[in-house]
Amino acid sequence: MASICEQVMQGKTSWPELVGLDGKSAVTIIEQENPLVDAQTIAEGTIIPKIYICDRVLVWVNENDVVVSTPMVG
Repeated sequence: MASICEQVMQGKTSWPELVGLDGKSAVTIIEQENPLVDAQTIAEGTIIPKIYICDRVLVWVNENDVVVSTPMVG
């Protein structure tokens, strides 16, 4: 049986078309297009550890809840 990381990578792993969309809608779309990932919004400028998590998608949003960079697995 394939690991969760291998399974995640068989689906969509990057969503450049969501830049400019609101964060909540982006999370919904990401989780619909790849149900094996956990997408979450995070405020632009937040400091987080650079740890690769194969089933996580960080959706970076500005103060207006607008996606500011391409969400991707990791």
